[in-house]
Amino acid sequence: MNKKMVRVMSVMAIALLAMASCNKEAQKVDEKTQAHATQSGSVKIAYVEVDSIMSQYKFCKEYSLILQKKSQNIENTLAAKQNSLQAAAAKFQQDVQNNKYTQQQAEAVQANLQKQGADLQALQQRLGAEFQNETNTFNKALRDSIQHYLAAYNKDKKYGLILSKAGDNILYADKAYDITNEVIAGLNKAYKPAKK
Repeated sequence: MNKKMVRVMSVMAIALLAMASCNKEAQKVDEKTQAHATQSGSVKIAYVEVDSIMSQYKFCKEYSLILQKKSQNIENTLAAKQNSLQAAAAKFQQDVQNNKYTQQQAEAVQANLQKQGADLQALQQRLGAEFQNETNTFNKALRDSIQHYLAAYNKDKKYGLILSKAGDNILYADKAYDITNEVIAGLNKAYKPAKK
């Protein structure tokens, strides 16, 4: 698996995590805004900044490091095997040019190199699938932890809608509706790190 593929998977994992996990997050809204929403009879709305969750929620930070290390290990493993295969192929070419093999020996070595190439490709696919599965598991766990927390959080707050704000998906939002810091504090307080 090359660096570009690992990075793309990492970015996809983070984007997936951000979009899928933060749809029902809630935070602190000042009482003036709450009173206004209640008086006007409208639905109480709040939003959470996804980037802040990703950078400040201990669960995200911990698992991002785990996924980053796993990605680096995969990359290193594949690079070492690729380099070894390339060196063997170069040696084979040199030996063929120097007539060190009979026709039958050369065919056997070439078949072995092709098998090693196929094995490397299969390993790359297997490790990529394992990494994707682990990323999906992380995304689901993150989404579940946030949704569970928000369900408990919202029993008192009574929001009708809690939005996730990531990039430009919400073009304008009054900071009075931003409950990000309160949600992050609550998530971090409730988070129990995994035992090493």
